[in-house]
Amino acid sequence: MAEEVHEADARVPVLMYHAVADGPNEATRALSVSPKAFAEQMAAIADGGRTPIGTAELAAAWRSGGPLPKRPVLITFDDGYEGVHRHALPVLAGHGFPATLFVSTGWLRGPYGTGGAPDTMLDWDQVRELAAAGVEIGGHSHTHPQLDQLGRARLRFELIHCKEVIADQLGTVPASFAYPYGYSDRRVRRAVRETGYAQALAVGNALARRAQGPYALRRVTVRRSTGAEEFARLVEGRAIARTFVRDRALTKGYAVLRRTRQARRRVLGRGRLPGSGA
Repeated sequence: MAEEVHEADARVPVLMYHAVADGPNEATRALSVSPKAFAEQMAAIADGGRTPIGTAELAAAWRSGGPLPKRPVLITFDDGYEGVHRHALPVLAGHGFPATLFVSTGWLRGPYGTGGAPDTMLDWDQVRELAAAGVEIGGHSHTHPQLDQLGRARLRFELIHCKEVIADQLGTVPASFAYPYGYSDRRVRRAVRETGYAQALAVGNALARRAQGPYALRRVTVRRSTGAEEFARLVEGRAIARTFVRDRALTKGYAVLRRTRQARRRVLGRGRLPGSGA
């Protein structure tokens, strides 16, 4: 049994994956990993004595002040690419590792599909097999928009419909959520909480900490360019700021742009005449 540690301000690496594929298309290539690289990364976690846990497990421990297992790490996947079932699941099962998959329900193949997915996606039979194998299934919106750019009605639809579709297809209500593109603001986080999700993951490219709160837990990005040495640093929490200095600069720039757009929409909204339709 893994040794338990009581660390109120422990820093936990939460790994964010997307596609796992040998031949991803150009839209998903940069944020993909090859099946070989994924297998090597999971072996490195096992060899390093890390203990993978689920998103709900981490959040519940921090919410209650309960213990975490020794050297915890989270393995998460966004969007719902078919390679998570084809390539990642056998590796996870071989190690006995839990993971969390955050699905954009409108991108998955099946009765609720809306089209527009950037690559080959899972179908619901595959999602059910992942869930049966111990993978936590979380929400990632319905059509993968930038949630902080949406009006109230569309935001609620994206959150509620995603939750309802997962519940309909799996028979269980998702407890965890991940923000598309990592974008959120106070209004979005409040809506996620009101929808009934118990915790939510952002990106931020930093280690997760209890002080971030259950609706803004940070993750680190694993991409096709992540080599063995860089991956080891991510899992150990070393040189995170230096590794992602460019990502953080871009994130700050995007945040300014999104706030400017939000302010412009609010001004235009106040200037509309009742019944004008403008």
